[in-house]
Amino acid sequence: MIGSALEAGEVRRACEAAAGAAGVCQGHVAVEFVGAERIAGLNREFRGRDGPTDVLSFPVDEDGAAPGGRELGDVVICPAHTEDLLEAVVHGVLHLTGMDHETDRGEMLALQDELLERLR
Repeated sequence: MIGSALEAGEVRRACEAAAGAAGVCQGHVAVEFVGAERIAGLNREFRGRDGPTDVLSFPVDEDGAAPGGRELGDVVICPAHTEDLLEAVVHGVLHLTGMDHETDRGEMLALQDELLERLR
C-alpha cells in the first residue's frame, strides 16, 4: 500500500486501464513512488525545471510493439506533491503510450477523466 491511499492492485488496474485505452494490450510499466528530493532531481535533470513535481514519465519503446509486449517505460510519482495518486498513475501511463496533453486538443485529459470515472 502506498501510504494509506493506494494499494498495489489499484496501481496495476490503473496501468492496465490506461495502456489498454491507448491500444496497448501487452506491455510492461514500472511505477515508483519517491520523495520530493528525488523527483526534484529528476525534474531538473530531464526537464530542466527546478523543484518537485507530481508525476514524471520516462518512455522506453516509443516505436511500438516488441516480442512479448511493449516495454512502455517508467512512471515516477511523488505522493507529497500529488493530490490524487490514481490520477497520477493514469496520467503517467498515458504519457508512456505517446499521448501528450500539451500538444493535443484535449484528448488525453478527456480520456484520463473517463478512465478515472471507471476506475473509481
